[in-house]
Amino acid sequence: MNPLWAKILSALAADGGCVRVEVKGAEGSTPRDEGAVMVVTRHGFAGSIGGGTLEWLAIAEAQAMLGKPRATRTLTKSLGPDLGQCCGGRVTLSLESFTQADVSEVKSRAAAEQNEATHLHLWGAGHVGRALVMALAPLPFEVTWWDVRDNAFPALVPENVICRLGAPQDMVAEGLVLVMTHSHALDLAIVDYALRHSTFPKVGLIGSETKRLRFMRRLAEAGHEAEGLHRLTCPIGSKSITSKHPAVIAASVVVQLLEWQQMLRTERISSNLPQQSVRL
Repeated sequence: MNPLWAKILSALAADGGCVRVEVKGAEGSTPRDEGAVMVVTRHGFAGSIGGGTLEWLAIAEAQAMLGKPRATRTLTKSLGPDLGQCCGGRVTLSLESFTQADVSEVKSRAAAEQNEATHLHLWGAGHVGRALVMALAPLPFEVTWWDVRDNAFPALVPENVICRLGAPQDMVAEGLVLVMTHSHALDLAIVDYALRHSTFPKVGLIGSETKRLRFMRRLAEAGHEAEGLHRLTCPIGSKSITSKHPAVIAASVVVQLLEWQQMLRTERISSNLPQQSVRL
């Protein structure tokens, strides 16, 4: 679910035209399911419909359509007999070209696509935070990247990231929360604030099992009850991956974020939990 309408808009600005390729039908064993999309320009492509011969065929067909106002085409291929791919299924592709004349419509679709993204509050612009921001760049997340330090952020960030200096109480929008700052005291303050507000259905905290136990004890002492503490996940990411390399940690955490996103969309966790009662 890459933000491909935004990429179409960028392609129109840069090249004047592009072609959107979508899997409209998928029967049997296929590399991607119905709904998979890519955008083809004269310089290359973004997204994927599964790779292999099918994708290269689609790219060639799409590039032949570049510059043709609102041209459309449908391709149906049996992956084994037609293309020699071992998947064995059958795929129907829809190809649609866009030119500068379509900018207004594409802008509208890109705005709607942005509204479908999951909002993430990411606290901490250290090595893991930077790796995570890059890993999330092609995924359907809108990231507000927080830190309390001047000059903490890199000069360039992906399009789906907004950098903010601030305190926990400045988080006014709903969304998931990930905490990985330079300070355990700040981590605790952020987690404490997030768990007191129902607009943050999942709160992730980087750290060890020892850190989790310490935080759980302090949060309980601060008045948080079991229902609220259940929203806190620490450590974050896969427990079976032991590497401490920032990019590996980021990849592991992204998988967990995608799981939370799917749970939100299928309402297995609520995006508007009952307000937690807090003892002061």
